[in-house]
Amino acid sequence: MSSKKILLFTIFSFLLFFIKSVFAINMESPLFKIQYGEIGIAGGNKTSDNYNLSDTVGQTAAGQFNSTGYIVKAGFQYLHSIIPFRFSISNTNINFGTLIANTPQTATTVLTVSFGAADQYQVTAIEEGKLRTLDEANNIPDTQCDGGVNTCSESLAKPWTSSSGYGFGYNMSGNDVPTDFVDSTYFRPFPDRTENESPAVVMSSTNVGKNRQATMTFKVNISPIQPAGKYQTIINFVATPSF
Repeated sequence: MSSKKILLFTIFSFLLFFIKSVFAINMESPLFKIQYGEIGIAGGNKTSDNYNLSDTVGQTAAGQFNSTGYIVKAGFQYLHSIIPFRFSISNTNINFGTLIANTPQTATTVLTVSFGAADQYQVTAIEEGKLRTLDEANNIPDTQCDGGVNTCSESLAKPWTSSSGYGFGYNMSGNDVPTDFVDSTYFRPFPDRTENESPAVVMSSTNVGKNRQATMTFKVNISPIQPAGKYQTIINFVATPSF
């Protein structure tokens, strides 16, 4: 029996606007008017042999302002991120090969995030249905880990070490992963979109950093009565920054 896992991901992209210079005059057009001749006393990019600094100085009203149809983020460097947001997946086609009953198989992929904004980012994952045959006649259930007191859920990892614990699930290790992944034996099942479940957060942080990396380990274990066939599903990843 072979089981194939195909991973697809989505990256949200953002169009960033930068104002190179602002003159100390009243500014107006048919659509807007700024009634203050001076909106800041300094700002821009400064450099030295060891440092790069981007700043805004003298803003009289700094922060985020909202109204119907508009958001103004003033004073803080909301748009000038020192680390552009990036997200990548090292392996988007996972093949478990031939599966043997009561013999768990694992495979890995590495999620990499670069994030330099003022708020936080998160990466979520959800399966587009269980591992199943092309005719959808048979499927491999989502794991419950070892069961009993060690029954895992979409939001809580538990140990999965028993060879008679069947199903499909994942473990996370590395940067910015949920704390319930205590070690490499702790797994969760993926949320299932066909059952109207919500995506699970697999990476999240408010820390600025380049190349934050986490390893996702997929695991599948089948019972002796699992029907033969080729099984597959899609895991959908969404990486979302907040500014």
